[in-house]
Amino acid sequence: MKLGVNLDHVATVRQARYRSFRSVSPRAEPDLLEAARAAERGGADGITLHLREDRRHIQDADVWTIRRRCRLPLNLEMALASEIVRIALRLGSDEVCVVPEKRLEVTTEGGLDVTRGGARLQKAIDALHRKKIPVSLFIVADEKQIRAAANSGAEFVELHTGAYAEARTPRERKREWDRLKKGAELARSLGLRVNAGHGINYQNLDPILKLPYVETLNIGHTIVSRAVMVGIEQAVREMARRIHAV
Repeated sequence: MKLGVNLDHVATVRQARYRSFRSVSPRAEPDLLEAARAAERGGADGITLHLREDRRHIQDADVWTIRRRCRLPLNLEMALASEIVRIALRLGSDEVCVVPEKRLEVTTEGGLDVTRGGARLQKAIDALHRKKIPVSLFIVADEKQIRAAANSGAEFVELHTGAYAEARTPRERKREWDRLKKGAELARSLGLRVNAGHGINYQNLDPILKLPYVETLNIGHTIVSRAVMVGIEQAVREMARRIHAV
């Protein structure tokens, strides 16, 4: 299993002080490229960045800098906003993950509704494929969504693990884990590759590592939180060692 490190919240810390700058100031800290390189030293297999419409954390310059100057593969998370799709096509990232996006949410709250994606979603997927960019769809582990994802031609689904992470009782968590397992098995049977992410942390990780067919876990907030205490390289190393053991 692989670890994709999401650096959005490194940028969140930076933007807390430098949000008034129209572009990324050379004085701005923390430096996202330095964070990506520290993640690489810690054993990350890839970097994930979510370029939101409101640019609340990741900025345009960030994705170009990481793409050009970081050796790790880049997974670009994005909504279907036409401006962001155009950037993704020019950027040519190693993978794109299409996510839902709401202006008022703190972070991505739910899965993409692929069944209602229609022509707009299909147009974006087709355009990305013409640029040889693999596409992942961030969805809940629901049969209709998984089948719609397979029909769309996307190569991957990323299963939303938020309900599992937020479960309050062992019974509820087991129910959500079973749902993720069933979803991963169905996705694989339909020819989809499987990633997972959202809300995974050092405490709830172990059961997730037992899910079948999952190739990459995309993890961000808990690593950045841990990095406040031990630094990004060490925080990534602690996570990567457990994931790579699977």
